[in-house]
Amino acid sequence: MNISLRVNGRPVEAVVEPRLLLVHFLRERLRLTGTHIGCDTSQCGACTVHLDGRAVKSCTVLAVQADGCDITTIEGLAAEGELHPLQAAFQEQHALQCGFCTPGMIMASLELLGRAIVPDDREIRAALEGNRCRCTGYQNIVAAVRTACERS
Repeated sequence: MNISLRVNGRPVEAVVEPRLLLVHFLRERLRLTGTHIGCDTSQCGACTVHLDGRAVKSCTVLAVQADGCDITTIEGLAAEGELHPLQAAFQEQHALQCGFCTPGMIMASLELLGRAIVPDDREIRAALEGNRCRCTGYQNIVAAVRTACERS
């Protein structure tokens, strides 16, 4: 099937098999390997990207379902070599250890930055419920999201 979409602001056209998952399209066809495959069952959130501005787990979306959509991956956040404020907050707050979950955590957290309110720790934790980290106690991740939200 032919698909046409925008990925990180750039137009992309491709022919894909109807059963190809968006995560595999991004990683294998477009070489955007910041979107990680952790479980293939939508449990870990490592594959989270933005589809038309909403955080989705790309292991649950077929590439053909993204036809006509705007996709943003972790690679699309930094502008002109400058970290996105959320990425900078993760760095400042030491909100990672192995880093495997970090792209998904950042992409899931990004929706919070667009809200008019500054969420409390409970709301941040609720927003991150679908993302798993096996290395941290989440405390620094929550602090990073809080820091980014307060700054935006």
